[in-house]
Amino acid sequence: MNKALVVAAVAEIATGVALLIVPSLVAQLLLGAELVGVAVTVARVTGIALIALGVACWPGTPMVGMLTYSAAVTLYLAYIGFKGKWVGSLLWPAVVAHLALTILLVRVWFQERKM
Repeated sequence: MNKALVVAAVAEIATGVALLIVPSLVAQLLLGAELVGVAVTVARVTGIALIALGVACWPGTPMVGMLTYSAAVTLYLAYIGFKGKWVGSLLWPAVVAHLALTILLVRVWFQERKM
């Protein structure tokens, strides 16, 4: 079971990194279409989610997986907001919500490590 989880985790992390670095190439290879506009941003958020899924699937680290996702998506969405190209009415509330979740997860993670 653990070997299967490690293989799945590595595959998800690799796909997530590829989506972060070259989202259009990944889409071209998988779907036969290039990503343009806001689809690139959505693909990168998906890449962050896949990396976090891979971390969560790594044996014994689901909390770190959620923390990875929440912190990374907070930073990426804030970056998108400061860049100012695609800013919808829920972007900043989403950044604040993920920041609060990140802080909560960090607190819980440190409490669990003390036990």
